[in-house]
Amino acid sequence: MKISKMFENKKAVWSFEIFPPKQTADLGGVQKTISELADLSPDYISVTCSAGGSGNSRTCEIATMVKAFGIEPLAHVTCINSSASQVSDTLGELSRADIENILALRGDRIPGAKESDDFAHASDLAAFIRARGSFDLGGACYPECHPEAASPEQDIENLKRKIDAGVTHLNSQLFFDNEEYFRFLERLRGAGVNVPVQAGIMPLVKKNHVDRIISLSGAKIPSKISRMIARFYDDPDSLMAAGIAYATDQITDLLSAGVDGVHLYVMNNSYVARTVTNNVSSILASINRQC
Repeated sequence: MKISKMFENKKAVWSFEIFPPKQTADLGGVQKTISELADLSPDYISVTCSAGGSGNSRTCEIATMVKAFGIEPLAHVTCINSSASQVSDTLGELSRADIENILALRGDRIPGAKESDDFAHASDLAAFIRARGSFDLGGACYPECHPEAASPEQDIENLKRKIDAGVTHLNSQLFFDNEEYFRFLERLRGAGVNVPVQAGIMPLVKKNHVDRIISLSGAKIPSKISRMIARFYDDPDSLMAAGIAYATDQITDLLSAGVDGVHLYVMNNSYVARTVTNNVSSILASINRQC
């Protein structure tokens, strides 16, 4: 099922993101994670590109596993280090696997790696994919502004180019301050962009999340998060519980405000996915019964 249709059928779409292991790693662990996530009945599971900068090579393989568990996969495809021929090969692989949903991304810059001569932006990739099949296309957005955009206004203009290129829905970068997200939605809707937007939420439940994810994402850190980190940084059990509690509160507020859905970045941790899902399941069910 195309994800754009899910937004037509549900008031609040619920999904998870997972990532493949590195190229040489065994797939048993991620298969177990997919099985556990599938038991939670998400609307779909997105699959990032392979870890370690190895491109799109295992994404289709993992997405096919997701599909085998009866869950719709959303396959990430990046272009910053890919030629048009390489992307065409990836699209052919996905098409043969009957995977019809793609998240079209530029991808992160890799120091020293040659950048594509064919694609400069995600909008270029989206237009390329749209011309070569019937894939449903998602795109990424940054509630706190893309780090390379000169201004929030320019960022919105770039998002409009993605929509014009064929993107039908957006997944947001992670954020911790809902007010930033609501202001972003106001700018987006005010500019005439009316496609569904899912809020990207990552529970901060481990020290390495605090150290790595915050620095990479550039997300603003509210005082409540700062206090949580300071108090529980060296207390793993308490940090896990506090991170889940914060994410639950954040998601409850988002759902109360009528967001189109929530995309949960679970870092392949099915315990986190299960606990957060259970915490908000009655709210989700109530909202979606209103359709």
